[in-house]
Order: sequence, then structure tokens, then C-alpha cells
Amino acid sequence: MSTLSGLLAGAGLEPGLAAQADLTGADPALPSSFRIGEAAQASIAALGLAAASMHAARGGAMQRVAVSMDDAAAEFHSERYLRIGDTPPKDPWDAIAGAYGTADDGVVRLHTNFPHHRDGILKLLGCAYDRAAVAAALEKRKAIAFETEATAAGLCVSAMRSFAEWDAHPQAQHLATTPVLAIERIGDAAPRPLPPVASRPLEGFRVLDLTRVIAGPVAARGLAAHGAEVLHITGPHLPSIPTLVVDTGRGKRCAMLDLRDADDVARLDGLAAGADAFVQSYRAGSLAAKGFSAEALAARHPGIVVGELCAYGWGGPWANKRGFDSLVQTSTGFNVAEAEAAGVAAPKVMPCQPLDHASGYLLALGVVAAWHRRAIEGGSWRVRVTLARTGLWLRSLGRIEDGFGAVAHAPGLVTEEGAFGVVHHLPHSARMSLAPAFWSRPAEPLGASPPSWA
Repeated sequence: MSTLSGLLAGAGLEPGLAAQADLTGADPALPSSFRIGEAAQASIAALGLAAASMHAARGGAMQRVAVSMDDAAAEFHSERYLRIGDTPPKDPWDAIAGAYGTADDGVVRLHTNFPHHRDGILKLLGCAYDRAAVAAALEKRKAIAFETEATAAGLCVSAMRSFAEWDAHPQAQHLATTPVLAIERIGDAAPRPLPPVASRPLEGFRVLDLTRVIAGPVAARGLAAHGAEVLHITGPHLPSIPTLVVDTGRGKRCAMLDLRDADDVARLDGLAAGADAFVQSYRAGSLAAKGFSAEALAARHPGIVVGELCAYGWGGPWANKRGFDSLVQTSTGFNVAEAEAAGVAAPKVMPCQPLDHASGYLLALGVVAAWHRRAIEGGSWRVRVTLARTGLWLRSLGRIEDGFGAVAHAPGLVTEEGAFGVVHHLPHSARMSLAPAFWSRPAEPLGASPPSWA
């Protein structure tokens, strides 16, 4: 079974849909020992085929989906191609983020792009906001012990492990028993007939997007590319990364609600009543405490599809551990594996954040697959994707010898004008034969739209 048909089967869709895909190119599409190009092409094509199948189920003609591996690999680091006017994106990395040596010859990676994460690390280390000061403080700490201490404090730190060390970890052993894409029925509801065929495959489907950074926003952006109405919700007190707001905000309206306020909690629930999907990537339990667990949403709004994304999974000892792609790469062995393949001593990151982007497209695939099931079987559904589990899937695709000589492809950019001025960005790499994938509106600032459906 091909990688693409395997993803379709895992989503509960017909694996034979893969015959409708025209896939071109070969790895290495990016300089890496891993098959990032294959992961990008397969996950993007799987979403495109799920959307094409939805279009056919609504009464439209089945269409072909063409995905160039070079274009898909470029889309896996779309944020680096973004231009606002003639200005490249600002480096989003905080001054003290990155990898550091420790007293036991280990390595830890810090993620400090959000101010409260940065301040928490500085408090834990008792040092100044200075890279040299942080390095000196970590030279007195042991890697696993500091990771454990930081995790207990709710901070974003990973100790570097090899694949063998990660595979022996209880969290890895838990994840190995879970699917890369989990779709489960969590409540009863009558089958919901699909809306009549429209010009775009997902037109008429509404998505509430409560996600931040890359993976979750990419999922909602992917759904918007195929015509879904996406309403992004954030809070006025929550930090963001400006470049990513522009890159992942295409096709969405962006509103603000403060879930510390009871009236805004009620407003969000009113929006959920009209939503086909509620997609969220916040720390486990944070939205549940406000009444927005998947089970609570299904009870109040039968037929809803709840998409959930996290770093390390919902079971096992790291179920509540915070993480981002760079941290998951470090803790699960990728930095060591890439360094060994490249013949270098220092930790080596992958050339993009493939765990984020692949997880985003897999989550979007799962949401569309759940809509298919809802139309036939009824029910409310939960879709779950985990960055670390996506990492196991990427490993399963195999390795490439001498992959570091690959040169990243530079596709043409789309130009549009909106609230951020003239923006140049990558087009979506899934080329649909009948209903082209595109974003119907430019990105807008957070809070620019009212919290209501269009």
C-alpha cells in the first residue's frame, strides 16, 4: 500500500481514491535524511482527495488531484516564503531559544518565543535574559533532570535523545499503540445530509479554529483552501507570532473572545452551535475547564466534529507536556539522527517543521473524513493528531542516503492585497482539476472580524 493510500485507509476513506492522484517528483525534496517530501505530498494529496470525494458525494463530478513533491515540500515551510511588500518575514525565534549543552554532556532545547515561557525559564535558571548567561546556567544542570523540572513548571524544554532512547521511553511506547490519525465516535446524532453541490468541495461547512502557531492553524487553512468557512478565535491576552498570523490566516476571518468572561464563553458556545467542526490545539484540559471538552460539545451540539491536536498525546506520562515541533524533534530522536546522517557532532534540525505541517494536514483530513461518516452514520466525532506520533509515521517512511545535497524548490508566489498590505505567499500545492484550491480572502489581523458567522 502506498503512503497516500495508507493515509486514506487510516482516515476510513476508500484507499482506491489514491488512483485519482497525480503525484510527481521524488525525494530528497529538502536537504534531509528523512522523506519529508513524501510526507508533504501524501498528506496534502490525502486532504485534496478527501475534499474531492466530498464534492462527488454532494453530487459533483469526481476530480483529479495533482501534487508536485517540490511544491508540497515548499508548502511545508510556507512561512519562510512569505513576503509583506518586499520584506522577508522577521525571524520568529527568541534570543535565548535553541539548544544548549548541560553538565552531563547532554543537550536541552528551549522554546521561549512566548514571553511567559521565556520568563519562566529565566526564573527557573535564575539568570539574566542573555544567551551566554543561559548557557552558563545550563552548564550546571543535567539534561533529563532539567527537562523534568521545566516540564513540571509547565515550560517548554526538551532533552535531546537518540531514537533508541526515545523508543525506550514510556511515552513512545504508549504512542506506538495509537494510530497516526485517530477518529472516534463520541456521541449519537442523526445522519446529517450533505449540502447540495457547490462550486467548491467544502463550501457550506463551518469551522471554528481555536489554534495557534503552526500545526492547528495549518489544518484550518487547509480546510479553507477547499472552501470551508473558517472563523479563527483567539483571546486578547494570548501571545502570537506575527509572521505566522499572516501565513496561516489566509482564507479565515479572525475574531476575539475572552474565555475568562462568562458572556464570551456563551458567545463561543453559540458559535459552536452553528459549526460543523471545532478545531483546537490548546493544552489538555484548558478548554475543557471552560465547558468545551469534546464530550461536552457533542452533548450540547450533536453532530459536531471536534478536532484536537497536541504535542505528545492524551495518554502516557507526558500527556500534559507542552511542546512544539522543534522540541518534539529533539526529544524524539530526530536531531541526533540527522546529525549522524550528516556526519556532524552538533544537534541537527530538519530543514523545516514537518511534524507541525504534516500534523496540520492530517488533522484536516480527519475532519473531512468525519464529515463523510456523519453524513452516512450520524454521530458526533473526535479527531486526534499528535506531533510525536506524526514523527513515528515520518520515521516509518524510511531514510535517504546522501539527502543533504537537495536544494529547496522555489515555486512562484501569489500576490494579494489586504489589511497587511501587499502580501506574497505560496499557493496551495494540491491542484484540483475542477474546483481549484485557493483562499477566498487575504489574512487579517487578530480580532479584525466580529465573533459571528458570515
